[in-house]
Amino acid sequence: MLTKTTKVFGGLGFKREWFVIDAKDRTLGRLAVRIADVLQGKHKPTFTQNEDAGDFVVVINADKIRLTGKKWTDKLYRHYTGFPGGLKEYSAEKLLQRHPDQLVYLAVQGMLPKGPLGFKMIKKLKIYAAAEHPHVAQEPKVLE
Repeated sequence: MLTKTTKVFGGLGFKREWFVIDAKDRTLGRLAVRIADVLQGKHKPTFTQNEDAGDFVVVINADKIRLTGKKWTDKLYRHYTGFPGGLKEYSAEKLLQRHPDQLVYLAVQGMLPKGPLGFKMIKKLKIYAAAEHPHVAQEPKVLE
């Protein structure tokens, strides 16, 4: 019997699992690589590049992430509002103060495929600045 989280893939069904990662004192890039691999399903033997076979990932303590060197002041995040002269720039330090989850989100999003497949994968990422999260009912496993 197939559940809601089971998808039929090549005649076989697989179940999406939930993982939780504590971002406290973890380097941003190394953490983002691990998260992107789990979202894509590269940790499973059924990995296929053109299928979304990944699992859900919950990141906690996103405001306690670590950057090396002078990246807190030198790394810039830009977005354009659509109006003339509407280029907005934030350093990593200011972005962490405004939106603590966006540092992790943008790092992981850059490592996923572009297009509809990447959009489906990034929806399985849940990021929280605090140590608590509302996904306890899914019984997430700790991912090292």
